[in-house]
Amino acid sequence: MLQRVLKFDLIPTNKDAGLLVLRVAMCTSLFLKHGSEKIFSFSQMASHFPDPLHIGSSTGLAFAMVGDSICSLLIIAGLATRWASLIAFANIFIAWALVHHFLFFGHDADHGEIIVLYLAGLLSLFVAGAGRYSVDSLLTR
Repeated sequence: MLQRVLKFDLIPTNKDAGLLVLRVAMCTSLFLKHGSEKIFSFSQMASHFPDPLHIGSSTGLAFAMVGDSICSLLIIAGLATRWASLIAFANIFIAWALVHHFLFFGHDADHGEIIVLYLAGLLSLFVAGAGRYSVDSLLTR
């Protein structure tokens, strides 16, 4: 009995349900906080959006909008999950590297922790895929 309690066997494991929870929770947060902001405030943000790749502020904002909004919605649905995770990961990693300069500790590192959590979740979904409860799974049956 102690072994069952320590291993938490009282609740059956379901990796696919875990991937569903990860997809929905993480990408709903990403979409609501960052994706919707870019969709509904694109014209206001375009003039002052950072341009670390030297491709133009509007182009960079468009790429960030795709990563934060469209890819988030695709991941929530579990459609093209690995590709969407890769694109969203690249978008967030570029922002962390070139805009936030990998800040994690200190007074100016207000986004470091959440950035690392998004990156870890997206990398996990890229490696594991969407799981059984996804559109990807329905399309490959």
